[in-house]
Amino acid sequence: MKVTPTAIPDVLVIEPKVFGDARGFFFESFNQKAFDEAVGRHVEFVQDNHSRSAKGVLRGLHYQIQQPQGKLVRVTSGAVFDVAVDIRKSSATFGDWVGVELSEANHKQLWIPSGFAHGFLVLTETAEFLYKTTDYYAPAHERAIVWSDTKLAIAWPDIGTSPKLSPKDQAGTSFLAAEVVD
Repeated sequence: MKVTPTAIPDVLVIEPKVFGDARGFFFESFNQKAFDEAVGRHVEFVQDNHSRSAKGVLRGLHYQIQQPQGKLVRVTSGAVFDVAVDIRKSSATFGDWVGVELSEANHKQLWIPSGFAHGFLVLTETAEFLYKTTDYYAPAHERAIVWSDTKLAIAWPDIGTSPKLSPKDQAGTSFLAAEVVD
């Protein structure tokens, strides 16, 4: 697999080696040993999640203030613009964000360690989004930063319509008012 650091070096784009021919393709979507070598430490995943969303759905920017989750994310159908925001107060990249298009065509995955808020915007008619997490979902500790925060100024792709948001995401807080991690 090919591993490429983003503008925030802890966030990695992972591209598996894809073997394809006229019959289709094959790739190893996860290998614990190769992943640990790529991130430079052992990472234990405890939960797998799968969501399906329609075009224009924006989920995020989510994080857990306790039981923070590292996430290994990928798309198996469609395409999304995936975003990670550094909310680690002691980090040199605190408040910075990176965005990567993940799709069924490019097979890219994004490693987002704990200490980041995460969200994605669906670019195609539908998208199926899979992710592994390093800790369990803890709704009491979940927080959301508003997707359109002016301080973050995330350059979301223009899809010709306003994003479709859940009530929780509509009520997201500003980055400056958000609880962050040390």
